Amino acid sequence: MTVDRRKLIVEAAAKSFALFGYKATTMDQVAKIANVGKGTIYTFFSNKEELFQEIMNKLIQEMKRVAEEVVDPDRKFFDNLHRVLDRLLDFNEEHELAIKLAQEVKEIGTQMAQEGIRQIEKAIVGYIQQQVQRAIDKGEVKPCNPEMTAFVMLKLYMALTADWRKSHEPLAKGQVAELLQFYLQTGLAPN
Repeated sequence: MTVDRRKLIVEAAAKSFALFGYKATTMDQVAKIANVGKGTIYTFFSNKEELFQEIMNKLIQEMKRVAEEVVDPDRKFFDNLHRVLDRLLDFNEEHELAIKLAQEVKEIGTQMAQEGIRQIEKAIVGYIQQQVQRAIDKGEVKPCNPEMTAFVMLKLYMALTADWRKSHEPLAKGQVAELLQFYLQTGLAPN
């Protein structure tokens, strides 16, 4: 039976980045966790950044799969939007690597950790952007800039879920869904 050394290395690196963060992870640690020689890592990855990027790509693929699981083509755009945002932010809060990267950004501001967080946000915005474009094409949403709209939707959702609870009683998921619908679908202007 052949051991997939590359897979062992990626799994070990993911574990190390999730436990220790980007900055504190070393190639020696990864080699030790994977039970391979350090030189073996360099046969597959030229440096720590490349290995980290591999793990970020896998994380983003997993996020897309998680989002796709909750999208129902028979539902209206705004119903799916809330479900996708809710699931993606739950995923981020549960995923050890995402948690560790956010913590590292706050505590040390490591550039590669910031890049990892930026990639996660970009992937979420990109996914929502595709959904916005589909909704525009179906006539469910007015013509708009889909990327900017996706960005605003994500930021509004984060403001209602994460930022609001810093100084207020947290909102229930149903309240968040109602507020998203109010601000994004109904609007503030009287009829």
